[in-house]
Amino acid sequence: MSKVYTFRGGTHVTEYKNTRGLQIEKLPSPERVEIPLAQHIGVHCKPVVSVGDHVYKGQLIGDAETGLTCLVHASISGTVSEIKVRHNAQAQPVETVVIAGDGKEEPDPSIRPFGKKLSQTSPEEIVEVVRRAGISGMGGAMFPTHAKIKSSIGKVDRLIINCAECEPFITANHRLMLERPTDIINGAKVLLRALGLSLAELCVEDNKIDAINRLLEKTAGSPFIKVRVMKTKYPQGDERQLVYALTGREIPAGKLPADAGCVVFNAETCAVIFRAFATGMPLVERCITVDGDCVREPKNLLVPLGTPYRALIEYCGGLVREPYKIINGGPMMGAARWEFDAPVTKGTSAVLVFSESFAGIKDNSACIRCGRCVKNCPMHLMPVYLAHYAMARRYDDAAKMGVMSCVECGTCSYNCPGNVQIVQYIRVAKSALKAKINQIKEDK
Repeated sequence: MSKVYTFRGGTHVTEYKNTRGLQIEKLPSPERVEIPLAQHIGVHCKPVVSVGDHVYKGQLIGDAETGLTCLVHASISGTVSEIKVRHNAQAQPVETVVIAGDGKEEPDPSIRPFGKKLSQTSPEEIVEVVRRAGISGMGGAMFPTHAKIKSSIGKVDRLIINCAECEPFITANHRLMLERPTDIINGAKVLLRALGLSLAELCVEDNKIDAINRLLEKTAGSPFIKVRVMKTKYPQGDERQLVYALTGREIPAGKLPADAGCVVFNAETCAVIFRAFATGMPLVERCITVDGDCVREPKNLLVPLGTPYRALIEYCGGLVREPYKIINGGPMMGAARWEFDAPVTKGTSAVLVFSESFAGIKDNSACIRCGRCVKNCPMHLMPVYLAHYAMARRYDDAAKMGVMSCVECGTCSYNCPGNVQIVQYIRVAKSALKAKINQIKEDK
């Protein structure tokens, strides 16, 4: 095996990769989807359809006139039955288009392949295709991909494809690498053309040897694509750790990878970019891992956006015990949800359902000054002090200690023998500081 890259800090988590050997199954078209018009960072979209309208799969249903945004499309064909407001994983109200499916899966008649050779395609054309496809980052950040490409042109010299998938339970990207590696590779080639670079680096943790070998097989002899083997350690998939492990470059506090000459895209984001060019179909479905000790038959599924969690769980045989917690995403950085009717979005990498015995919070919560949170912090902060300052509402002191540099990976809480919910306290401090900054801006 070639050189194995890693970073300082981090931790080894129990992997629970129960579905790594299960092929991706296509979920049958649901009877109903609820598609939020904000599945991205930036300006929320407004509906461009009305109740009673017939819509095709891939048809535009949400747009915004100005600002950083990401188009939203119908994930199934059918009739718009309702436009309502529901709350997302961050408890924000979001306008949502409800579609009653007709089971026909009819694509929008305007959808067609791009039709030009990549060598004859300009960066501006690539950005526009990605914009029209409504692609946002599918690793969880949900930043509009067209804007990320555009802002990186002429500014970066390293293109990094994040195939690490370091969160416990999630194996959707692992399966994508095994089953559709050329989609990822061809998406990376599109990004190379857009950015004017000559090399893309596919970064895979060494607990996915079969995926590494598959990618090596598909890229053998290619001067444009190289596979980089990363040490299995959480949070290897965080872009700051990925950049440091691969390049030795540190991203300054408050800055982005582009400020260190790098840009990072998720593996599935690359695959969706390629399919937007090859088929013309916008982002209307994604791969998801459904797992947890409550789920009868964990699976990897290809799911239309807007599908309720309930439909996924029913397809996986239902529940075998009383659910205590539903998580959108991984157990380390995902968001807890409060309803089984919550919809799948562009940022949903997994739906995990846990019992109280598996995921319950222990009552004995007290810092014992062991220093494990400091030792394992990949950002080299002092989480114990950040948490104590947050508890005392000394948010300015937390800011001086670098609280805004915390990436909320959960490594500190995972390693805390006193069961202190460190990340939650840090989030409170960060929210208070952001509110203070916004208030100062309003007062001016």
